[in-house]
Amino acid sequence: MRAATPVTAVVLMVVVVVVLAGTVAVFTLGSTDTISSPAPLIGQSSGELVRDTAGGGDQIVRLTHIAGDDVAVSDLDVVVDATAACGKRARIVDLPTSTLGPSTYDGDKLFDFYSPDGGAFDANTDGVWRPGETATFRIANRDCSLDSGDTITVRVVHTPSETVVIEDTLTAS
Repeated sequence: MRAATPVTAVVLMVVVVVVLAGTVAVFTLGSTDTISSPAPLIGQSSGELVRDTAGGGDQIVRLTHIAGDDVAVSDLDVVVDATAACGKRARIVDLPTSTLGPSTYDGDKLFDFYSPDGGAFDANTDGVWRPGETATFRIANRDCSLDSGDTITVRVVHTPSETVVIEDTLTAS
């Protein structure tokens, strides 16, 4: 009877090791399916919020990609948080585009088409935002009145990785 106990212990130990190895393998191999590509690196950017020279009180947002990786514009969304200024927030989607209408943003109505030069976000470009290039859009005064000194936060999100690659707080002129 005593000889059966060490054999039983060895068998139980082998079963435990096999179960643990199987569990680790399932979680390790299964998790590789969810690893996504890293976000592009935008090492430096600048932004400004200026009055539209055409008048009417609209504000032009200009975002300049100064240094870092080239980025496919179709992989980007732009989140504009103007809750401190006018209680509204919206996300520009489906870039590049030639106009900002209800099909190209989610959230509150903030935008009024493009400024005269849509820059890198415009559908008439090659669809890549490179260092040195500027992207612009207009915040309509009738939808969000911005007074001098009001601030908005603009975040550029790399959608495949859901990573914010640019975040700027801009002050209205």
